[in-house]
Amino acid sequence: MGKSFDLSLVLDFVPELLRYLHITLIVLGGSIVLGLVGGVLLAVPRLYRIPGLSQFAILYVSFMRGTPILIKLFLVYYGLPELLKPIGIDLSRTDPLVFVIVTYALSDAASFAEIFRGAVRSVDKGQTEAAYAAGLTTFQSFRRIVVPQALIVAFPNMANTLIGSLKDTSLAFSIGVMDMVGRGQTLISATSHALEVYISLSIVYYVIVLVLEKGFAIAERRLQRHERKKEVRGPAVRAERLKRIAG
Repeated sequence: MGKSFDLSLVLDFVPELLRYLHITLIVLGGSIVLGLVGGVLLAVPRLYRIPGLSQFAILYVSFMRGTPILIKLFLVYYGLPELLKPIGIDLSRTDPLVFVIVTYALSDAASFAEIFRGAVRSVDKGQTEAAYAAGLTTFQSFRRIVVPQALIVAFPNMANTLIGSLKDTSLAFSIGVMDMVGRGQTLISATSHALEVYISLSIVYYVIVLVLEKGFAIAERRLQRHERKKEVRGPAVRAERLKRIAG
Protein backbone atom coordinates (compact mmCIF):
# COMPACT_ATOMS: atom_id res chain seq x y z
CA MET A 1 0.00 0.00 0.00
CA GLY A 2 1.17 3.52 -0.79
CA LYS A 3 1.35 6.42 1.60
CA SER A 4 -1.42 8.99 2.08
CA PHE A 5 -2.00 11.23 -0.91
CA ASP A 6 0.05 14.45 -0.83
CA LEU A 7 -0.84 17.00 -3.51
CA SER A 8 2.29 19.06 -2.88
CA LEU A 9 4.42 16.16 -4.09
CA VAL A 10 2.88 16.45 -7.56
CA LEU A 11 4.50 19.86 -7.96
CA ASP A 12 7.77 18.45 -6.63
CA PHE A 13 7.75 15.48 -9.01
CA VAL A 14 7.01 17.40 -12.22
CA PRO A 15 10.41 19.20 -12.38
CA GLU A 16 12.17 15.94 -11.56
CA LEU A 17 10.39 14.15 -14.38
CA LEU A 18 11.13 16.98 -16.81
CA ARG A 19 14.84 16.35 -16.34
CA TYR A 20 14.33 13.21 -18.43
CA LEU A 21 12.11 14.79 -21.05
CA HIS A 22 14.99 14.95 -23.54
CA ILE A 23 15.20 11.13 -23.55
CA THR A 24 11.53 10.90 -24.50
CA LEU A 25 12.01 13.51 -27.24
CA ILE A 26 15.08 11.69 -28.60
CA VAL A 27 13.07 8.49 -28.89
CA LEU A 28 10.18 10.34 -30.51
CA GLY A 29 12.31 12.35 -32.94
CA GLY A 30 14.49 9.43 -33.99
CA SER A 31 11.59 7.06 -34.52
CA ILE A 32 9.53 9.60 -36.48
CA VAL A 33 12.38 10.52 -38.85
CA LEU A 34 13.29 6.89 -39.52
CA GLY A 35 9.61 5.96 -39.66
CA LEU A 36 8.94 8.57 -42.35
CA VAL A 37 11.75 7.17 -44.48
CA GLY A 38 10.54 3.62 -43.92
CA GLY A 39 6.96 4.64 -44.69
CA VAL A 40 7.95 6.03 -48.07
CA LEU A 41 9.97 2.91 -48.88
CA LEU A 42 6.99 0.72 -48.00
CA ALA A 43 4.40 2.84 -49.78
CA VAL A 44 6.18 3.12 -53.14
CA PRO A 45 6.14 -0.62 -53.98
CA ARG A 46 2.41 -0.79 -53.30
CA LEU A 47 1.62 2.37 -55.25
CA TYR A 48 3.54 1.14 -58.29
CA ARG A 49 2.73 -2.57 -57.70
CA ILE A 50 6.34 -3.74 -57.75
CA PRO A 51 6.32 -7.57 -57.74
CA GLY A 52 7.73 -9.14 -54.60
CA LEU A 53 8.27 -5.86 -52.78
CA SER A 54 4.56 -5.06 -52.88
CA GLN A 55 3.68 -8.37 -51.21
CA PHE A 56 6.41 -7.86 -48.63
CA ALA A 57 5.07 -4.39 -47.82
CA ILE A 58 1.55 -5.76 -47.36
CA LEU A 59 2.76 -8.51 -45.00
CA TYR A 60 5.01 -6.09 -43.08
CA VAL A 61 2.26 -3.52 -42.55
CA SER A 62 -0.21 -6.22 -41.54
CA PHE A 63 2.18 -7.67 -38.95
CA MET A 64 3.18 -4.31 -37.49
CA ARG A 65 -0.40 -3.10 -37.20
CA GLY A 66 -1.57 -6.41 -35.73
CA THR A 67 0.90 -6.76 -32.84
CA PRO A 68 1.15 -4.73 -29.60
CA ILE A 69 4.03 -2.27 -29.37
CA LEU A 70 5.29 -3.85 -26.14
CA ILE A 71 5.67 -7.25 -27.81
CA LYS A 72 7.48 -5.64 -30.75
CA LEU A 73 9.76 -3.90 -28.30
CA PHE A 74 10.78 -7.20 -26.71
CA LEU A 75 11.10 -8.90 -30.11
CA VAL A 76 13.59 -6.25 -31.26
CA TYR A 77 15.42 -6.05 -27.93
CA TYR A 78 15.93 -9.80 -27.61
CA GLY A 79 15.65 -10.90 -31.23
CA LEU A 80 17.83 -8.42 -33.12
CA PRO A 81 21.05 -9.36 -31.28
CA GLU A 82 20.35 -13.04 -31.96
CA LEU A 83 19.77 -12.40 -35.66
CA LEU A 84 22.99 -10.43 -36.04
CA LYS A 85 25.16 -12.66 -33.88
CA PRO A 86 25.81 -15.27 -36.64
CA ILE A 87 27.33 -12.57 -38.90
CA GLY A 88 29.68 -11.35 -36.17
CA ILE A 89 27.78 -8.27 -34.98
CA ASP A 90 27.67 -8.07 -31.19
CA LEU A 91 24.89 -5.89 -29.78
CA SER A 92 25.23 -7.03 -26.18
CA ARG A 93 26.60 -3.66 -25.07
CA THR A 94 24.29 -1.53 -27.18
CA ASP A 95 22.35 1.17 -25.35
CA PRO A 96 18.71 0.06 -24.92
CA LEU A 97 17.74 3.48 -26.27
CA VAL A 98 18.83 2.28 -29.73
CA PHE A 99 16.47 -0.70 -29.59
CA VAL A 100 13.60 1.53 -28.52
CA ILE A 101 14.15 3.93 -31.43
CA VAL A 102 14.43 1.05 -33.89
CA THR A 103 11.23 -0.55 -32.59
CA TYR A 104 9.16 2.60 -32.79
CA ALA A 105 10.62 3.48 -36.19
CA LEU A 106 9.63 0.06 -37.56
CA SER A 107 6.15 0.43 -36.11
CA ASP A 108 5.68 4.02 -37.29
CA ALA A 109 6.87 3.08 -40.78
CA ALA A 110 3.86 0.80 -41.19
CA SER A 111 1.47 3.56 -40.14
CA PHE A 112 3.11 6.17 -42.35
CA ALA A 113 3.11 3.78 -45.31
CA GLU A 114 -0.69 3.45 -45.16
CA ILE A 115 -1.10 7.20 -44.66
CA PHE A 116 1.10 8.02 -47.65
CA ARG A 117 -0.54 5.41 -49.86
CA GLY A 118 -4.03 6.68 -49.11
CA ALA A 119 -3.01 10.32 -49.53
CA VAL A 120 -1.33 9.75 -52.90
CA ARG A 121 -4.29 7.79 -54.22
CA SER A 122 -6.62 10.61 -53.22
CA VAL A 123 -4.98 12.94 -55.76
CA ASP A 124 -6.91 13.12 -59.02
CA LYS A 125 -5.16 11.04 -61.68
CA GLY A 126 -6.18 13.57 -64.28
CA GLN A 127 -3.66 16.01 -62.88
CA THR A 128 -0.85 13.52 -63.35
CA GLU A 129 -1.97 12.86 -66.92
CA ALA A 130 -2.01 16.61 -67.56
CA ALA A 131 1.53 16.84 -66.19
CA TYR A 132 2.67 14.13 -68.59
CA ALA A 133 1.00 15.99 -71.45
CA ALA A 134 2.91 19.12 -70.43
CA GLY A 135 6.20 17.24 -70.74
CA LEU A 136 6.94 16.44 -67.10
CA THR A 137 8.59 13.14 -66.23
CA THR A 138 7.06 10.68 -63.76
CA PHE A 139 9.36 11.90 -60.98
CA GLN A 140 8.71 15.58 -61.76
CA SER A 141 4.94 15.13 -61.81
CA PHE A 142 5.08 13.15 -58.57
CA ARG A 143 7.23 15.77 -56.83
CA ARG A 144 5.50 18.89 -58.15
CA ILE A 145 1.89 17.78 -58.53
CA VAL A 146 1.18 14.75 -56.36
CA VAL A 147 3.32 15.29 -53.26
CA PRO A 148 2.12 18.84 -52.37
CA GLN A 149 -1.52 17.77 -52.54
CA ALA A 150 -0.96 14.43 -50.84
CA LEU A 151 0.89 16.16 -48.00
CA ILE A 152 -2.18 18.23 -47.15
CA VAL A 153 -4.35 15.12 -47.07
CA ALA A 154 -1.83 13.11 -45.04
CA PHE A 155 -0.86 15.80 -42.53
CA PRO A 156 -3.67 15.30 -39.96
CA ASN A 157 -3.09 11.54 -39.85
CA MET A 158 0.67 12.06 -39.63
CA ALA A 159 0.11 14.37 -36.66
CA ASN A 160 -2.10 11.77 -34.96
CA THR A 161 0.55 9.10 -35.52
CA LEU A 162 3.22 11.32 -33.96
CA ILE A 163 1.08 11.98 -30.89
CA GLY A 164 0.31 8.28 -30.58
CA SER A 165 4.01 7.49 -30.84
CA LEU A 166 4.75 10.00 -28.08
CA LYS A 167 2.38 8.18 -25.73
CA ASP A 168 3.81 4.80 -26.74
CA THR A 169 7.29 5.93 -25.67
CA SER A 170 6.08 5.48 -22.09
CA LEU A 171 6.85 1.77 -22.52
CA ALA A 172 10.56 2.36 -23.14
CA PHE A 173 11.34 1.92 -19.45
CA SER A 174 10.34 -1.76 -19.75
CA ILE A 175 13.77 -2.56 -21.27
CA GLY A 176 15.74 -0.25 -19.00
CA VAL A 177 15.58 3.16 -20.70
CA MET A 178 15.57 5.91 -18.09
CA ASP A 179 12.99 8.24 -19.62
CA MET A 180 10.28 10.12 -17.73
CA VAL A 181 8.31 6.98 -16.95
CA GLY A 182 11.48 5.18 -15.90
CA ARG A 183 12.32 8.02 -13.56
CA GLY A 184 8.74 7.90 -12.28
CA GLN A 185 9.19 4.25 -11.37
CA THR A 186 12.30 5.05 -9.35
CA LEU A 187 10.43 7.84 -7.56
CA ILE A 188 7.65 5.40 -6.69
CA SER A 189 10.19 2.95 -5.28
CA ALA A 190 11.88 5.69 -3.26
CA THR A 191 8.78 7.48 -1.93
CA SER A 192 5.88 4.99 -2.18
CA HIS A 193 3.74 7.83 -3.60
CA ALA A 194 2.62 6.13 -6.79
CA LEU A 195 -0.54 8.17 -7.37
CA GLU A 196 1.32 11.47 -7.17
CA VAL A 197 3.93 10.23 -9.65
CA TYR A 198 1.33 9.08 -12.16
CA ILE A 199 -0.58 12.36 -11.85
CA SER A 200 2.66 14.23 -12.51
CA LEU A 201 3.37 12.07 -15.55
CA SER A 202 -0.16 12.66 -16.84
CA ILE A 203 0.29 16.41 -16.52
CA VAL A 204 3.63 16.41 -18.35
CA TYR A 205 2.42 14.22 -21.22
CA TYR A 206 -0.82 16.16 -21.56
CA VAL A 207 0.99 19.50 -21.77
CA ILE A 208 3.37 18.14 -24.40
CA VAL A 209 0.44 16.85 -26.46
CA LEU A 210 -1.32 20.23 -26.20
CA VAL A 211 1.81 21.99 -27.47
CA LEU A 212 2.15 19.53 -30.35
CA GLU A 213 -1.52 19.86 -31.28
CA LYS A 214 -1.19 23.64 -31.36
CA GLY A 215 1.88 23.42 -33.56
CA PHE A 216 0.19 20.97 -35.92
CA ALA A 217 -2.89 23.20 -36.19
CA ILE A 218 -0.72 26.18 -37.17
CA ALA A 219 1.24 24.12 -39.68
CA GLU A 220 -1.93 22.68 -41.21
CA ARG A 221 -3.47 26.14 -41.64
CA ARG A 222 -0.35 27.33 -43.41
CA LEU A 223 -0.36 24.34 -45.73
CA GLN A 224 -4.01 24.87 -46.58
CA ARG A 225 -3.54 28.60 -47.04
CA HIS A 226 -0.70 27.99 -49.46
CA GLU A 227 -2.87 25.54 -51.41
CA ARG A 228 -5.79 27.99 -51.49
CA LYS A 229 -3.52 30.69 -52.90
CA LYS A 230 -2.43 28.31 -55.63
CA GLU A 231 -6.06 27.52 -56.44
CA VAL A 232 -6.94 31.22 -56.62
CA ARG A 233 -3.93 32.09 -58.74
CA GLY A 234 -4.44 29.12 -61.05
CA PRO A 235 -7.39 30.49 -63.08
CA ALA A 236 -5.79 33.94 -63.25
CA VAL A 237 -2.56 32.52 -64.61
CA ARG A 238 -4.40 30.45 -67.21
CA ALA A 239 -6.45 33.47 -68.25
CA GLU A 240 -3.30 35.53 -68.63
CA ARG A 241 -1.73 32.86 -70.81
CA LEU A 242 -4.81 32.76 -73.02
CA LYS A 243 -4.68 36.54 -73.41
CA ARG A 244 -1.08 36.34 -74.51
CA ILE A 245 -1.89 33.65 -77.01
CA ALA A 246 -4.86 35.64 -78.37
CA GLY A 247 -2.74 38.78 -78.58
